Amino acid sequence: MKGDIEIAESANLMPIDEIASMLGLKPDEIEHYGTYKAKMNLEIRNSREPKAKAILVTAMTPTPAGEGKTTISIGLADALNSIGKKTIVTLRQPSLGPVFGVKGGATGAGYSQVLPMTDINLHFTGDIHAIGAAHNLLAAMVDNFYSRNEGVSFCTLPRGIVWNRTVDMNDRVLRNIVIGLGDENGQVRQSDFEITAASEIMAILGLAYDIDDLKQRLGKIIVAINESGKPIHAELLKAQGAMTILLKDAIKPNLVQTMKGNPAIIHTGPFANIAHGTNSLISMDIARRLADAIVIESGFGSDLGGEKFFDLVSRRENAPTPDAVVIVATAKALKNHGGVGAHLLNEPNIKAIENGFPNLQKHIENMKSFNRPVLVAINRFQSDTQEELETVARLVSSIGEKAFIADVWSRDGTGAEELAKYAWDSANENHGNVNYVYGPKDPIIDKVEKIATRIYGSAEVHFPRAVRKKIKSMEEWICRVPNLHGENPIFLVRRC
Repeated sequence: MKGDIEIAESANLMPIDEIASMLGLKPDEIEHYGTYKAKMNLEIRNSREPKAKAILVTAMTPTPAGEGKTTISIGLADALNSIGKKTIVTLRQPSLGPVFGVKGGATGAGYSQVLPMTDINLHFTGDIHAIGAAHNLLAAMVDNFYSRNEGVSFCTLPRGIVWNRTVDMNDRVLRNIVIGLGDENGQVRQSDFEITAASEIMAILGLAYDIDDLKQRLGKIIVAINESGKPIHAELLKAQGAMTILLKDAIKPNLVQTMKGNPAIIHTGPFANIAHGTNSLISMDIARRLADAIVIESGFGSDLGGEKFFDLVSRRENAPTPDAVVIVATAKALKNHGGVGAHLLNEPNIKAIENGFPNLQKHIENMKSFNRPVLVAINRFQSDTQEELETVARLVSSIGEKAFIADVWSRDGTGAEELAKYAWDSANENHGNVNYVYGPKDPIIDKVEKIATRIYGSAEVHFPRAVRKKIKSMEEWICRVPNLHGENPIFLVRRC
């Protein structure tokens, strides 16, 4: 049996000009990065109106076995194209750390992949490197101001600086470090590195609408806390201009293709555990102006990427609102949640699937609470038995929902055409307004309580006095940020 790399290498790629032509793009609306990759100009949006239906792909709680959200997203997009609906799949860009770590690549699997696979999984068009450069430039400027004390009254304690450094690799020895050693190298203090995908700049780039919006948001980054406990923003260091220049090409989405020769846009890669966990607002806005449908993958389980897409991303101006939600489930994941260890997940176990079903049921309930139709895609693995797959479908049907066995790994989009037809019909229903978890201007404590009780099933949330004090400071800081008051503060104060 061929592996993912062998399958990808056997594919016949189309020149990127042909993919662009399928979308009605003019030659001057893309910038070539070789034969099979291109950047898309932001001006594409100026002459086209949004028209596409948006299908959000999320998942039940992730397990070590991997559920295959990306694989299903690509296969679903291919299936929609095969039934005559011009569709673009929009995905996040892989990070080098997970690629060389335990997770591997993030371009799909089997015959449901985006190509050129190796390029996308490695340096691609350099976006992540540009984000790392912008992040570390700001760190260098902060330390320069701190060591020289040029008009900025930082707290004299090391924790006065809250902006760290970044690297796109899983290098654990850099997580906690001491910097400034040696003569004239600044003040010795503790610092740390984080992986580039977790950079606040990655999240900001993912939510920016254009270069001016990006520059403004970069200027509002909190880099330090002064002696009075007040935030110091990047704009005080006049850093946002140089950072924006470093990101002038990274802000443009990347156009590639699926193995079936259908268009795919890959742009930004924020993690869902610390940010919003989906591709860029710009890529989705462009896609919905060029297609009948867009398939959007959101990170981790629906309690993270799915909830954040509704409550954070879709509320942004010019962002798509999901018309339907597809939850990816697997027999393996259900067995794992039903008490089976990772080393036994390939063994048939109907009872464990039944025991693990409450996890999937809660994810279905959560997504339905947003007032959107929810479908379950049962991602078939080679080790799954037909009885196991039918058991999952039966359990979903028992609570009144629809489930479809999707075999896109071995059959590409043809293995998900039934799912595609139902997803298209569901997306075209009249759903009414979204039932969000919280209001944008709700106090932070109220937002946390509403997420905890509605999404996670908590009875109540206890906030220690120290936590309440920090939250109060955050809300005071947000009120002082011009033009951004009222937005969710998660990306502005995450480190404080």
